[in-house]
Amino acid sequence: MKIQLPDKVKQIIDTLQSDGYEAYAVGGCVRDSILGRTPEDWDITTSAMPEETKKLFSHTFDTGIEHGTITVLLDHEGFEVTTYRVDGRYEDSRHPTEVTFVRNLKEDLLRRDFTINAMAYNDRDGLVDIFGGMEDLQKGIIRCVGNARARFSEDALRILRGVRFAAQLGFEIEDETREGMRLLAPTLQKISAERIQTELVKMLVSPRPDMLREAWKLGITKEFLPEFDAAMETDQETPHHMYTVGEHILHTLRNIRSDRVLRLTMLFHDMGKPVMKTVDDDGTAHFKGHAEKSREIARTVLRRLKFDNETLHKVEKLVYYHDYRMPVTAKCVRRAMNRIGEELFPLYLEVRRADVLAQSTYQREEKLADIDGVEKLYMEIRAKEQCVSLKELAVTGKDLIDAGMKPGKEIGRTLDRLLELVIEEPELNTKEKLLMRL
Repeated sequence: MKIQLPDKVKQIIDTLQSDGYEAYAVGGCVRDSILGRTPEDWDITTSAMPEETKKLFSHTFDTGIEHGTITVLLDHEGFEVTTYRVDGRYEDSRHPTEVTFVRNLKEDLLRRDFTINAMAYNDRDGLVDIFGGMEDLQKGIIRCVGNARARFSEDALRILRGVRFAAQLGFEIEDETREGMRLLAPTLQKISAERIQTELVKMLVSPRPDMLREAWKLGITKEFLPEFDAAMETDQETPHHMYTVGEHILHTLRNIRSDRVLRLTMLFHDMGKPVMKTVDDDGTAHFKGHAEKSREIARTVLRRLKFDNETLHKVEKLVYYHDYRMPVTAKCVRRAMNRIGEELFPLYLEVRRADVLAQSTYQREEKLADIDGVEKLYMEIRAKEQCVSLKELAVTGKDLIDAGMKPGKEIGRTLDRLLELVIEEPELNTKEKLLMRL
């Protein structure tokens, strides 16, 4: 097995080896290289102690020296170099209370999470694969190194990482590993919201976002996203749907492109349905007001998981408008663009289409034709550069003051009224015509 190491990684490994130490590229970079993927970063493991490594390179800084990690800088590019180590007891399901530096590569690889991440490589020794990582890569299996319960007891985040790797790589989770995940899922409550957020987003934007179903089956989502569990357990007794709310959500995730905001929108767009469900005497279900409730849930969960305000704003707005429908006329489309926002409107169209494609076939062609009509009008409005917002209005507050209006709240109200006129009749959007309307 030959892996093409970047020149700077080879330089670091060669420098350590020339001074009598062992050194290897290790972990995800080795896994991705074997799979023909481009590694996000290159980690290096070595038998050299941290201070010994620092003596060999002119530019370093301490990344996590208490755990044996320093960063070596070569031409302003950083590479983490970590000393072989054995971890002590884990008391918080995340961090070892202490680490012991060792000189043996096998002991270091033994502490890692999954076999596919426990391989090391350098040009001199080739691939070091003690735990069958290559075989598991070939079979498409996520398997813990050694005892699964021990690995997850050490770091509960590995439970979510395992499902995420399966989603990214298209792999299946080995039975003992699955059982370990199921038994220790409650320990995810000890993991920070930021860490949970990172793994959730990586899973959602992966080629298999519906691996969230596996996380639900194993009791994982219950610990950080119980709202999804409620959706998975809610039926939809209506001709427009053929899945539970949760299964519908999973299908919409597959129907939309891999974009962070879009995938989060589809995750939350119907989460208000379990709360808003009512059933008629004939057994037909209704979910009136579910868009507003879904927006509330999206806002609550995104804040709970420490998402940034920009993401929160975009997702909750798209969730609220995900089922917004209008007559297929240019005037109504302009008004919808004004309400939803010019930046989000094309995303809204993608959301609506993904939603319809995950429903039953009942009236599907009519629904898709409606979306196509709205999209065509949207493209025409953009091509004609018609005004749909105040920033495109041909007059400003200053123009109104110059025309004789007194400064104050009435300026804003007048601009809003003029915008309504222009949305109705785009040809009115000239300074002369609008000032005449005063």
